Amino acid sequence: MNKQVSETPSAQQAVDSVILSRRSIRAFLPTPVAQDEIARILEVAARAPSGANMQPWKVYVLSGEARLRLSRRILAAYDAPKAPDAPARTASYTYYPRQWTAPFIERRRKIGLDLYQLLGLERGDTAGMAAQHGRNFQFFDAPVGLIFTIERVLEQGSWLDYGMFLQNIMLAARARGLDTCPQAAFIHYHDIIRDELGIPASEMVVCGMALGYADPDKIENRLSTEREPLAGFVKFMDK
Repeated sequence: MNKQVSETPSAQQAVDSVILSRRSIRAFLPTPVAQDEIARILEVAARAPSGANMQPWKVYVLSGEARLRLSRRILAAYDAPKAPDAPARTASYTYYPRQWTAPFIERRRKIGLDLYQLLGLERGDTAGMAAQHGRNFQFFDAPVGLIFTIERVLEQGSWLDYGMFLQNIMLAARARGLDTCPQAAFIHYHDIIRDELGIPASEMVVCGMALGYADPDKIENRLSTEREPLAGFVKFMDK
């Protein structure tokens, strides 16, 4: 057994605390994050397991004018008038199910409703909801935006590995008093992202992520999502 990491109750409590306190934050302070700290978070996160040690992750770290420039370009496209018969933007891959079924559709509706209620957005306020969704492309005002890509030749196993890498980033950030928000919204603007960041055609945009310090005064950061009780997704079998 690997004894490099302490197995004391205090270490267990610290790990549990980091996991349980991680939330998707949707309003950040402008407080900068040192590049050395970002680098260390990514270095730690890269210890995530991956099949055959392929390490499928690639990260573009944006701050300052680079982050603002990408946000401006995406927001210009997001806010541009759309013809009624114009086709929807094509995402870099299909994230959500093509056909929503229970219980997933109910969970999706609840988190949306809970967020909009906190923000004072009433049902049918499409302009308000669109404006809130558009804040994704500003990285919710976080000082750091991360864009993640993966080589197109890689298969589902590498995507599983990638999820563990993303989780490691969020937990390593949380352990340092930072917060994050993983953002699939960016996959609909992969063409702009590719052009702005010079991403080669061999790479696919996986998602974005906001990184920074949560604004404690913003009401949207009070959103607390529910989790299914253990009995709803676990079966203990010993016979």
